[in-house]
This record gives sequence, structure tokens and C-alpha cells, in this order.
Amino acid sequence: MSLQYISDNSGHTTAVIIPIEEWNGIRSKYPGIDAIEGELPQWQKDMIDARLKEIAEHPERMQPIEELFAELDS
Repeated sequence: MSLQYISDNSGHTTAVIIPIEEWNGIRSKYPGIDAIEGELPQWQKDMIDARLKEIAEHPERMQPIEELFAELDS
């Protein structure tokens, strides 16, 4: 594999380029590796949206985090 390194003006390596054949081999071995890091699956986004909507509609149901931890500890 012939790697190419990209550096910033200070000489710090900021990226690596690999041949597309190697990348395709890695992608086939590790499906999903090219997903955006930190990207949430749609079902998780939907769940967060539903919870945020519930909080907006019923803020009185919110409780301090300390109370939640105490409840979970008991």
C-alpha cells in the first residue's frame, strides 16, 4: 500500500491518502467505516426529537439531575 501524507504549515500530519483499491478493501471488511464520525442513526435522532418535544410541551416533568441519580441509586 502506497500511503501519502498531508501536513499543515507546521509540519503536523493532518491527513493520509490511501489508494482507492485499499479503501474499498477496508470498506468491504468493515461495513459502515465510511459513515460520518459522530453521526447518529435516524432512529436515535427520532427518539431525541420526541423527547425534546415532550420536554417542551411538559417542562414541569423535568427534575434536577441530582434527584434522578438519587432515584437510580436507590
